[in-house]
Amino acid sequence: MDSYTKLAKDTIEQYLTSGKILAVPEGLPKEMLLDKAGVFVSLHRQGQLRGCIGTLQATTANIATEIIQNALSAALEDPRFNPLQKQELADLEISVDILNPAALIKNRQELNLKKFGIICQSGYKKGLLLPDIDGVDSIDEQIDIACQKGGIDPLKDKFDIYKFTVTRHE
Repeated sequence: MDSYTKLAKDTIEQYLTSGKILAVPEGLPKEMLLDKAGVFVSLHRQGQLRGCIGTLQATTANIATEIIQNALSAALEDPRFNPLQKQELADLEISVDILNPAALIKNRQELNLKKFGIICQSGYKKGLLLPDIDGVDSIDEQIDIACQKGGIDPLKDKFDIYKFTVTRHE
């Protein structure tokens, strides 16, 4: 477990055991304290998604605070799941994705679902799907899911597609 996933795990454990939000610990790699980026924290339990919340762009002072905020949100506020319980911690798998800047694509041939996540955007509506997601087997499926997440009808709405890479920590 690296510093990124350890911070997410420690954040969730401290909150579930004490009700207190973890302060940024000392000794983190300097890029976690100096850099800003969008961050997604994904939780899996027994091979199944248990929570995933993130930000497209930085909303806090640095990557460390972004991880703390999104780890708590993934554990407690993902509307698809009940809040995580303390007894689930033992078999919780955590990944942290640091998002790199997104670029508008000109055509779908630029996409690679293993390498690139995508953002589909139609006006103010946006849907994001991270790269290399189990069960997503085609570019069309990746686009359909991202559109669905953003409330975009891919058959009726005109939308742009942006691609991005992540640095994944597991």
